[in-house]
Formats: sequence, structure tokens, C-alpha cells
Amino acid sequence: MTTNHLPYWLAAMYLPGVGPRTFLRWMDHFADITALFHATDDELRAKGIPCAHGKALRSIDWQSIDEDLEWARSPDHHIITIADQEYPRLLREIADPPLVLFARGHLTAIRLPQVAIVGARNATPVGLKNAERFAYQLAERGFAVTSGLALGIDGASHRGALAARGLTIGVSGTGLHVTYPPAHRHLVEEVVANNGLVISEFPLSAKPHPGNFPRRNRIISGLSLGVLVVEAALKSGSLITARHALDHGRDVFAIPGSIHNPLAKGCHHLIRQGAKLVETIEDILEELGEINAVCLSGHPPSGTESRPVLSPDHRQLLDQIGYEITPMDVILLRSGLTAGEVSSILLILELYGYIQSVRGGYIRTILDQ
Repeated sequence: MTTNHLPYWLAAMYLPGVGPRTFLRWMDHFADITALFHATDDELRAKGIPCAHGKALRSIDWQSIDEDLEWARSPDHHIITIADQEYPRLLREIADPPLVLFARGHLTAIRLPQVAIVGARNATPVGLKNAERFAYQLAERGFAVTSGLALGIDGASHRGALAARGLTIGVSGTGLHVTYPPAHRHLVEEVVANNGLVISEFPLSAKPHPGNFPRRNRIISGLSLGVLVVEAALKSGSLITARHALDHGRDVFAIPGSIHNPLAKGCHHLIRQGAKLVETIEDILEELGEINAVCLSGHPPSGTESRPVLSPDHRQLLDQIGYEITPMDVILLRSGLTAGEVSSILLILELYGYIQSVRGGYIRTILDQ
């Protein structure tokens, strides 16, 4: 992506009443984002874009965009658009991926395989201890631990990863100028100081709003290979995250608890719906399979001599990907595998350099194994 496209992606984020799904549908009709913003009314109408949206495309608050660009001049401030190579591959696959991510910290974290840990804000002491322990052990094994920066289980998960000197990613339900809850201001600084990352799809000064947090939850699950629910009531944001994970084809894990504990009821519900019951870290690692082995060995070097011979399943999926862009839905159709199976294999192929994630799908990068 050329840098002069960035203001237009920011402008797309500010369009009133236009979500990511709608905007990306518009983009299918244009060569690039600048062509969309400079299209005439007749061109927009021909593509099925209403006149009201055409007016919005010409009424952008460029001053706010200039302020965003100025913010991004700091070394640890980043703006990642869905057209960028740095945009997380798994997140790009969901139905409504954010067009823009504001990030503060170190982008290394977002390139690691991630496991999300979520749960109740008013967690029990046992729940907090479990969250911290599982986060610690996942971070030890090379996974980034992703959560929502909330009180309770989220905060314990971030702290557990930090205690292991691992990387953790906090997904905010506010803009990055606003720390919510305020009590986690020090935690946010600790995440950034320890090579982690805090990200948000909301404008920098966006304040907490109830509608923001379900949107934040879809990012948490979209970034992650799987979601571990530690404690949750039957009606809770954690179950929304788990539902997003199922929609995204991700693994869902849940820790059981006492039948008398209201915060165990959400986990028990998930287990009845097919989530994997988790007692130890091995229960998660077993499900993640080969991805766990890659994490333990570290990221493979880029040289082809370091790439392993692929298993038949991995080779078969690689053969479905061409040297031109191959969309995710085409890969799913050709492979006959589930979305979760395909996502796991694609991550392995990308970690070893066989494929590259691009806007619209994947391209093969190696002529021969």
C-alpha cells in the first residue's frame, strides 16, 4: 500500500453509517480506494452506492485525519489498514474486519500466534488465579495472550503473560487516548513497555460506549486461534466473544467450575455446546497441535533450507493456492475442510513462508517445495 492511501482509509473509518462489510463491498468495484473517493455521482450510482453516501465521501473531516496522522509519527504509534501487509491474517478473514487499527507498542506481538483469554469482570480469586496461570503458561510456550483490558479475568490474563516475560495484546473498547477502565492505566503502560501491543478500531478520542464492547470482542476472537473462557455468567460479554470465535471457525475452550457458582454457568453452557473442557494447559496445546510445535521452536527462519517437508494434508491445502490471489472462500471450497482446520494449516504455511496473506486472500510464494 502506498502511503498516500492511508488518509483515505482513515476517511473510510469516519464515514457515518457505513460499516466495514459495506465499505469492502464497495471496494470490489474500484481499482483502489482513491478511485472510490474520487468517483462521480454517476459512477457511484452505477455501482449501487446511494447518493447520500456519495455526499459523505466528499464531506470528510480532514482535520481529524491530519491529527491521526500526526499521532502516528511517534515511534511506538501505528496505524494499520486492511490493505497493509502488517494487518493480522486471521482478523482479515472475519466477516466484518476493521478497516483500520490504531496500535500502540510493538508490532512483533501481532505477528505471533495468539490465544485469547476472557472472562468475568467480578471474577472469583480462583478464576483470577486460573487466568493468570494459563496466560503465563501460554506465553512461556511462545503464544501472545490476547484479551480486552477489562477488570477481572482480562487484567489477570495480561498480567500472567507479563509475569512470564511473554507478549500480550490488549484490545480496547475506547480510542487509545482514553484508558478504560482508568484503573488499568498502569497495566496499559506495562504492556507497551514490555514489547506488547494495545490496539483499537475506534477513533483516538472515542469514549467508552456500551456498543463498543461487542465490536471489540469480535476483534479479540478474530485475532486468535482460540478463545479460553475462564469464568462467565450466562449473559456476558465473554459468551459474545465465544460466539464470535465459533462464527470465525476458532477453537473455544472453557474451564468448568462449581455448579453453585453463577460464574461457572457460562462455561458449562459453552461445554454443552461443544467447547473443549480445559483442566490443564495441555488440553489447549493438544487442540492447537502443530501450531504449538512451531511456537516452541520459535519462528522459522526465512531461508528455504529451514522449511520442513509438508504433511499430506498441508501439501494438499498448499496445492489449492495459486501464485495469483486465491480468496479464502475458494480455498475452503477446494479443500473440503472446516474453517478452523483451514485457518490452522494456513498459519503453519505462512509461518514457514510457503504463502503470504494479502488483501483478498493468499498467494503462494515458493515455486517448489
